[in-house]
Amino acid sequence: MSPLKLSCIAAALLLAGCHSAQVQQAKPTLEIPAQWRDQVGPASSAEGFWWRNFHDSALNGYVDEALRYNSDVLTARERVNEYQARVQGAEGAQWPTLDAGLNAGRSRSQSAATGLPTHSDLYRGSLNASYNVDLWGQYSSATEAAQASLEAQKAAAAAANLTVASSVAAGYVTLLSLDEQLKVTQATLTARENAYNLAKRQYEAGYSSRLELMQSDSEYRATRAQIPQLQHQITQQENALSVLVGQNPGAVARGGEFDQLTPLTLPTELPSTLLNRRPDIVQAQRALLATDATLASSRAQLLPSINLVASGSLQDSTLSQLIDNPLRLWSIGGSILAPLLNREALNAQVDVAMSQRNQALYAYEKTVRNAFKEVNDSIDAIERLQEQLAELQEQEHVAEETLRIARNRYRNGYSSYLDELDAQRTLFSTQLSVVQVKNNLLLAQIDLYRSLGGGWRGL
Repeated sequence: MSPLKLSCIAAALLLAGCHSAQVQQAKPTLEIPAQWRDQVGPASSAEGFWWRNFHDSALNGYVDEALRYNSDVLTARERVNEYQARVQGAEGAQWPTLDAGLNAGRSRSQSAATGLPTHSDLYRGSLNASYNVDLWGQYSSATEAAQASLEAQKAAAAAANLTVASSVAAGYVTLLSLDEQLKVTQATLTARENAYNLAKRQYEAGYSSRLELMQSDSEYRATRAQIPQLQHQITQQENALSVLVGQNPGAVARGGEFDQLTPLTLPTELPSTLLNRRPDIVQAQRALLATDATLASSRAQLLPSINLVASGSLQDSTLSQLIDNPLRLWSIGGSILAPLLNREALNAQVDVAMSQRNQALYAYEKTVRNAFKEVNDSIDAIERLQEQLAELQEQEHVAEETLRIARNRYRNGYSSYLDELDAQRTLFSTQLSVVQVKNNLLLAQIDLYRSLGGGWRGL
């Protein structure tokens, strides 16, 4: 066949191979906003070890320990090793293959001339080489897909680190807040025990009624009943934190007090470009690149492939002569293979790859939009919780003064015990609310760290 005819056939196969079926490539619809919903937040560069901003040595140690021993972190790192091996396998497919063989045999046969049995030895050595020419980029695209998948797994490992660090920080802060709630409850219990003893003495002396004694006793017991629940929550939180850092459940040492944790002040501007360092967005980007490369590799399978083959062998009746003698037999050639009867299956593979590519695009857009939502939610939560905490702290001061006045009036006989009791309840509730709202504020700040992919350096 003439070279012109071969060229025509190859062109026809090329045009036919470029046509695939049903699935169309999706167009991106994502628009990146230039700023957040509120002009609040960090405008400076990223800070990797953001949890150190809480200045708690125990927290720093627990996060470092979790990043070494947490099961999710270790699993993510092993996936990176797995995909590194896949990249090496994809790269190896682009190289020629070379196989060497050595066969030895002994046979017995009957001589045609004498009719007697004869024995013969045969030694054979061979080399076979084969190379698939990557004419259309099938193998290079597969390597690109494997490399992009590896980068996606590295981003997933970074996301695991960020998630675990955030979980440890949130768990430790919550543990300190439970300690503070227990401390407030125990202090309130002591105050109500003193109030009950006073009411008992006054009742026994005839200065107050039995109703006031029963009310004081009821409040004392109600406060004492809250302590076992808080102690159980502390135990649960310690167990959860122990598992996060890769240890068996047990007690957790504290580095400081809840009062020492101060929410950080956010700078005045938050550019949306900070999300470029968020690991799950990087992972989604690399996954999209991997599907693009996989699609290119699938399309290349529709096109003709060229395979080059070379082989050589030598054989002799003795091993020494086999080694000394030069190559006796050799062959070299090539082949062009084009899919004909299985084109529907190959087209279906292209459609599958196209659909997977579209799914990766939609997943990437969803990840980015969700990231913007999380950051906006965290910024708004920080702002609102700061306002709420300020009001509660003022209410706490008022409640303390109210209790002081009510206690003095009751002891001097100017009011009933109900006024003091109501003031005690208000102060206790307010103190617990202050601790809980401050904890929520710290957790919102930790969540902002997570949403941004890390912390930020001060201006």
